[in-house]
Amino acid sequence: MAQTQSQSQAAGVAGAAGDPIIRMEAVNKWFGSFQVLTDIDLAVRTGERIVICGPSGSGKSTLIRCINRLETVQKGRIEVDGIELTAGGKNVDAVRAEVGMVFQQFNLFPHLTILQNCTLAPMRSRGMNKAEAEAVAMKYLERVRIPEQAGKYPSQLSGGQQQRVAIARALCMSPKIMLFDEPTSALDPEMVKEVLDTMIGLAEEGMTMLCVTHEMGFARSVADRVIFMAEGRIVEQAPPGEFFANPQNEKTRQFLGQILSSHQAH
Repeated sequence: MAQTQSQSQAAGVAGAAGDPIIRMEAVNKWFGSFQVLTDIDLAVRTGERIVICGPSGSGKSTLIRCINRLETVQKGRIEVDGIELTAGGKNVDAVRAEVGMVFQQFNLFPHLTILQNCTLAPMRSRGMNKAEAEAVAMKYLERVRIPEQAGKYPSQLSGGQQQRVAIARALCMSPKIMLFDEPTSALDPEMVKEVLDTMIGLAEEGMTMLCVTHEMGFARSVADRVIFMAEGRIVEQAPPGEFFANPQNEKTRQFLGQILSSHQAH
């Protein structure tokens, strides 16, 4: 019951918000002469959970990296929380403060403890003092169920634990949006569930999320919308029930056939 209630709350927030929190219009990006994104139009409402899937090299990671300007685009417009990203300098910092990102590789600082990894950005970017930042960090380490690891270093943790720290670290900035770039693909299978459970918890709290992943079970249970990309374009998008039961595009059907059969083989 709790889930449906939070889903309806999230939907209510999304409906009330009106303007999308993320808007991409006619976005094109090249790496040298190779076009990696072609005419991307995407609007994401507050509280919406989106899963982006597609074959390797389809532009999925590049798309979400453009949302916090880790990649710049050559053409088109990107607006995040009312701030235009394609306008340059100061705007980028403002957007990055609102957008948390979790990568495939955990990107933790190896020489800092778990607690220090989590307090660094709030102290530098949000101007928190040490005690305040540590209180926030402990809150989120508890939230991802590893408060007892606070004094350890990343190398002392399993991959699943490190990825949960990376999620906690992003949450310490109180972001409005969370981006996940294949957060489970570098993990051993038995660690995948603990990270997905953490993400499901966030989704149930109404966090706006964009997640690039091949975890179709996660997409079915959590996404409001599944987006399929191929060759740098958004080929198809639909609510998960529709997306899995009745894919419209031949490329989507092929991809789902491959991914679902490989999951059954495991």
